[in-house]
Amino acid sequence: MATRESMENFLQQCEDTIRLAQKHYENGRKQQHFDKDGYTAALQQLETTYNDLAHLAHSANAQQREQLHRKRLQIQQLQNDMILLREEQSLNEKTF
Repeated sequence: MATRESMENFLQQCEDTIRLAQKHYENGRKQQHFDKDGYTAALQQLETTYNDLAHLAHSANAQQREQLHRKRLQIQQLQNDMILLREEQSLNEKTF
């Protein structure tokens, strides 16, 4: 079973990663051209956090797994949104 402290620390790490990625996503939406390196790094950090989450879920109790599941859904939705925005931006660059 994952300790309460390790879960709290990990959930805080998830929140920090999500906040950073949301910041890059919002900046990308507002601008025609955005920081591709930062955007890619944020996507990679989301993926790393997602993988860590999957690993931690194996040692979590039912309540902790539910918390992790909700974070997983947040991370996946943000990853999807960011990928779609990047593709949309890429298509717009090619048409100009």
